[in-house]
Amino acid sequence: MATSSIELKETKLSLYFQDFSAGPNTSAVPIAGIAGKLWRFDQFGTAIVTDDRLTVAPSPKSATVGRGQGLAVTSSLDGRNAHVLLSIVFTNKRYDGNTLEIQGTSRQFEAVREVSVVSGTGKFRFARGYATFETYSVDPTNVYSVIRFNITVQHK
Repeated sequence: MATSSIELKETKLSLYFQDFSAGPNTSAVPIAGIAGKLWRFDQFGTAIVTDDRLTVAPSPKSATVGRGQGLAVTSSLDGRNAHVLLSIVFTNKRYDGNTLEIQGTSRQFEAVREVSVVSGTGKFRFARGYATFETYSVDPTNVYSVIRFNITVQHK
């Protein structure tokens, strides 16, 4: 039986989710929840679908590198944890058409929330690693937040 040693590359990225929960640029919306309860990110059973723009810097005017598309379901009875299923779909010149797949429990009230990178496509085939979410800023008036997203992956 032949064995081969595959040299893995490591990539580290720091990106920013531009997350709008209301208004003309809405990119995160609750789609299901418990009947008779407010569908909020901290209410058990609430499912939120997202299609956030990913940028190179915190400013909403900074360059777009892709989209964060997926689903978060508040999965703990106390509303503190959400199960995240997220595809990072790159659209910038360097990684256009490549993806990273994120999955795990996000401890919503922690300063830094860590989840797993479980797969990828294109340049990120066989990706594995981790990612962190950090709330960079919140504008409650416009229901807008910026989430810093740090990714460390090993891949082919």
